[in-house]
Amino acid sequence: MKVIGLACDHAGFELKEYVRSWLTSKGLQYKDFGTYSTESVDYPDFAHPLAKAVEAGECYPGIAICGSGNGINMTLNKHQGIRSALCWIPEIAHLARLHNDANILVMPGRFINTEEANKILNEFFSTEFEGGRHQRRIDKIPIK
Repeated sequence: MKVIGLACDHAGFELKEYVRSWLTSKGLQYKDFGTYSTESVDYPDFAHPLAKAVEAGECYPGIAICGSGNGINMTLNKHQGIRSALCWIPEIAHLARLHNDANILVMPGRFINTEEANKILNEFFSTEFEGGRHQRRIDKIPIK
C-alpha cells in the first residue's frame, strides 16, 4: 500500500487527528495535506493538493473530512482521476469500494463519532473492488 493522503478543513480537524492515530496503530504511512488546527479555512485549499497527489500516484488512497463531507467531496470529484465517496455508515464505505473503486474516502466530521469512523475506516480498507460490470461503469465516468 502506498502512502495514504489526508486532508480536512477546520470542521474535520478533530476527526482527522483520530484518523492519523488509527493509521499509525495499523502501521500505515500517511501524508497530511492539512489543515493543522480548528482555525477557519477553505476546504478546497486542502482538497486539491490531495486529489493531485492521488491522481499522480503519490498517495493511495486518500481520506478527507469536512463538516458535512459535501464540500470537500464535491471539490475532490472535480478531478478526472478521482472517485471520492462520502461515507457516513460502514455499508456505504463497503459499496464505495466494492462497486465504485473509490480512491478517496470522505467522512462528515460533524456528524459521526470516532467509533463510527473506526467502522467506516475498517470497511473501506478491507473491501476490494469487484470489477466486472462495475469497471464498465467506472470507465464511463470521466468527461472526454
